[in-house]
Amino acid sequence: MGTPQGDDARLLKVAIHGASGKMGQAIVRLAANERAQVVGAIVSRGSSRIGRDVGELAGTGTIGVAMSDDTSAGLLGADVVIDFSRPEALPRLLHLAMRAKVAVVSGTTRLDGTCERLLDETAQHVPVLWSPNTSIGIHVLAEIAASAAQRLGPGYDVEIVEVHHRAKVDAPSGTAVRLADAVRAAREPAGTLDDVHGREGNVGPRKANELGIFAVRGGDVIGDHTVHLLGPGERLELTHRATSRDLFARGALRAAWHLHGKPPGRYTMADVIGG
Repeated sequence: MGTPQGDDARLLKVAIHGASGKMGQAIVRLAANERAQVVGAIVSRGSSRIGRDVGELAGTGTIGVAMSDDTSAGLLGADVVIDFSRPEALPRLLHLAMRAKVAVVSGTTRLDGTCERLLDETAQHVPVLWSPNTSIGIHVLAEIAASAAQRLGPGYDVEIVEVHHRAKVDAPSGTAVRLADAVRAAREPAGTLDDVHGREGNVGPRKANELGIFAVRGGDVIGDHTVHLLGPGERLELTHRATSRDLFARGALRAAWHLHGKPPGRYTMADVIGG
């Protein structure tokens, strides 16, 4: 499903949770192009940006929406809230989104079991889409990698390498984990795969059931992910390179439109692509 077309198409009303971050600012910049209107801008408690117009921060000019740490107020009038924040902030958002009947698109990573369960609970009341990467291309890559791993079979080893900027605080990336999960789902009928995150010293030959996932950090790389499938006499290298954070914002806004008008439930980026 794409965004509605035509002058009479209504605007999707969007609240942003994590509005002062890079992803929040990208969503503000791109919202109008995706027929979305930002109606709420939520930031962390005590933020120095509280009271400042979110459009000014994003470089689009004043849009009449001041940043606030009042989550309930930030959700007022919203059809969907788009969340790029921190795991510890997500539970409160989900509780309040349930109460306000606001759909949720979340790209926050490194969730614990409590957050995972709360996503499921929230989905009983409103549409919910959580994804560690809202790029459309990444999800196509995951599908291709899974198909390749299945068709090539266990005679081909799989290793995943991700590269990100020096300021990224987690490793491996949530996207690398998503790619590994796709490969594992395709391969595990033939045997369990064990993650390997580093090799040093006399580790011996690579085991057939290893799935290597490695993180490289440096510079200002937005995000590169390569799935290596290595077999006898040949190898495949499937790569996605992000050159702008805008692609994640566009994907999140497309996901928000997909959820609009849907019944409660858990949705995925695969649903968005196929919808």
